[in-house]
Amino acid sequence: MLTLDKIYQAAYTLKGVARKTDLLYAQNLRHDAEIYLKTENLQVTGSFKLRGAYNKIASLTQDQRDAGIVACSAGNHAQGVALAATRMGIHSIVCMPDGAPISKVEATKRLGAEVRLVPGTYDDAYAYACRLQEETGATFIHPFNDPFVIAGQGTIGLEILDQLPDVDAIVVPVGGGGLLAGVAFAVKNLNPRVKVYGVQAENAPSMRQSLRAKAVTTLESVATFADGIAVKTPGDLTFAMAEQYVDDVVTVSEDEIAAAILALIEQQKLIAEGAGAVGVAAAMFPGKLPIEGKKAVCVVSGGNIDVNILSRVITRGLVMGGRNCLFQIALEDKPGQLVGVSQIISNCGGNVVSLHHERSDANMAISSCYLRVGMETRDFAQIQAIRDELTRAGFKIISDRTQELQ
Repeated sequence: MLTLDKIYQAAYTLKGVARKTDLLYAQNLRHDAEIYLKTENLQVTGSFKLRGAYNKIASLTQDQRDAGIVACSAGNHAQGVALAATRMGIHSIVCMPDGAPISKVEATKRLGAEVRLVPGTYDDAYAYACRLQEETGATFIHPFNDPFVIAGQGTIGLEILDQLPDVDAIVVPVGGGGLLAGVAFAVKNLNPRVKVYGVQAENAPSMRQSLRAKAVTTLESVATFADGIAVKTPGDLTFAMAEQYVDDVVTVSEDEIAAAILALIEQQKLIAEGAGAVGVAAAMFPGKLPIEGKKAVCVVSGGNIDVNILSRVITRGLVMGGRNCLFQIALEDKPGQLVGVSQIISNCGGNVVSLHHERSDANMAISSCYLRVGMETRDFAQIQAIRDELTRAGFKIISDRTQELQ
């Protein structure tokens, strides 16, 4: 069973291994609350997962170390296991879903682990790892449903209370629930006044659904670019602790996660992966959490985002914030139409970044064409001004990629 003493013991074990990451005030993320960032994206291996993995592996007997260890992970736990095992001279096999970001797979190999890629999701990798553990007799290092792992993650709660003693709320990303359980247990035992909220991707709400059903629930599928929290089934231990210590679990959309990643890059000069940014997303968008007038800490749990998808995430974030839009406009196929559209956009302060002229659509009149215009804009108000001016000038806007986001 987890105790507060075991979390303090984990903090001692992690000295000289895990960083006491900075707590940064993020004044621009929200005007009606004080938002702070616990920067676990700057942790060794780029994620909080090192804490739990190292604490668990450090607890193994010599016989267990000699037998080797097996783990499963979407990437961050994998790196924590690999680093800890290599430092202690233990052979490690890490099973990862074949869709895991290449950067995480390669980083795990560089840290000394043997990587096995498994077709499917995290849960498929978990099932394979369990079979491998039975075949080899190695020790399985669970990514979240283990008291030593939870104790390691709980050291983050100790650090937050030390860095900001008058904190009102702590916002924590949730996949399997190890981080949430550890932080909530530590914080609620030391200061029950502090609210602890979990945040999941709306397409992977396993803990949220389990809490509402009052029983561990398995999702049929998960679909989110926040791969670090794409978990179908929370742990029974983490679920029980969440039931007892967590105030609420909320969800955020893919677009809201993208907007949070962009805000962290632009305003805080921090890189976060999707899973690491969900707490910031929940704090940024009104109506998610009751933190108005409060001091709230968002745990930015990881920064290991694949650079191959970062540009797409930034684009989604720009659209979500009214900084990028795409109009499809019906034009008469005659001279001067493109000049007229360009002039209006220019007069309104927009910047055209792409144009596509389409004459072959079977649904349009023979004497007309479609113009797709991509623009950089300041905000939704400027987009509306451009829309109004185009309409006033007689241009017909067929579709607008920003309307559904407002």
